[in-house]
Amino acid sequence: MRRIAIIGAGQAGLHLALGLQAADYDVTLVSERTAEQIREGRVTSTQLMFGPALALERAAGLNLWDDAAPVMGGLEMSQWDPTAEAPWSARFSTTYDAEVRSVDQRVKLSAWLELFEARGGRVEFRAADADDLAETAARHELTVVAAGRGALSSLFGRDETRSVYDRPQRALAAFYAWGVAPRGDESDTYLRNTGMPSAGDAIALQALTVGGPCEVLLLEAKRKGPYDCWEDRPKPREGLRRAVELLRTYAPGEYERFAGAEPTDEGAALYGAITPTVRHGVAALGGGQYVLGMADAVVVNDPITGQGANNAARAAAAYLDAIVRRGELPYDERWMRGTFDAYWEHARHVHAFTDLMLRQPPAEHLSRLLRAAFEFPEIAHRFVNGYADPLDYHDWLIDPERADAYLAKVAGSR
Repeated sequence: MRRIAIIGAGQAGLHLALGLQAADYDVTLVSERTAEQIREGRVTSTQLMFGPALALERAAGLNLWDDAAPVMGGLEMSQWDPTAEAPWSARFSTTYDAEVRSVDQRVKLSAWLELFEARGGRVEFRAADADDLAETAARHELTVVAAGRGALSSLFGRDETRSVYDRPQRALAAFYAWGVAPRGDESDTYLRNTGMPSAGDAIALQALTVGGPCEVLLLEAKRKGPYDCWEDRPKPREGLRRAVELLRTYAPGEYERFAGAEPTDEGAALYGAITPTVRHGVAALGGGQYVLGMADAVVVNDPITGQGANNAARAAAAYLDAIVRRGELPYDERWMRGTFDAYWEHARHVHAFTDLMLRQPPAEHLSRLLRAAFEFPEIAHRFVNGYADPLDYHDWLIDPERADAYLAKVAGSR
């Protein structure tokens, strides 16, 4: 039985650990927190998951919330600028082609960790660091680092050829809330994004949290704009109240919904800023030892495109397949690099899409297409459903010439 260590008990690490466990590997999982500590802690993400990633969870038997987690039926996107010389507003809504859900990672990860332990999995509860990583690697045939935060990810080194930004492009604030007022139409089950040029984006989505279904409000703040006001890291109640007051001015449609909302619990607020980064997939520890990086440890995106948990699920499934297909052959450096490179073939499309959506000022061809989405339902539908698999954007959104050709084709078909 081959011995594998996984450092990090997040979406990717636990998905891989459970998959390897089911395939009869000897797995050691290193987790900073127990299941109880995860469940009772603070929220860590907004974890929007699209159909393909949910299918990977379902194939692994990890879809434990199909009867409880809300299904979002589509997306409503609004853009407006009341401060412009010529004030304007626009809105479209379109359906998702496949299910879209969000399960609070406090719920998901605590349950998966308990499942791993119940099946006989070995967990070392500690904060792994660079000093003991070599010792862990020496005890196992393969060590996978799936911890996206902290010093371990820095071991992999920034890939300058693939990393566009060297600093965060947005400041983030997220709140889990109850008491959000419905509007009484289909948008109550839709993800909603209200964009305002000077402020950023207010994104509302349905989720399952520790106390049941709720709504999540994510503010993606443009730097030095009015949404960028979270350096004091207020407690959930104060933070949500501040966010709602911002909605009153910059997203009044959402203000009407969230005016009476309350945080779901004492851990229902998250603040931060993420530098989109691609790192090298393999880290050398010296003495001929190497470790393999996975998901956010080596490829991290701003959550504006909701890709983090989806990338983690894809990475876990891809790495599991590569490990199983390796059979009894050694997990050497060459194999590790090939495993990461194969994952990057898809992840690069996600990264390119997210980088494009963050660019300031926006790319001209992207602005033309998004404006056209408010006029042409075909463009709106294709854009919204591309989030499920950003590979599709390669053919019509990322490249300016292809984007203009696609726009001309759609406009000419009228």
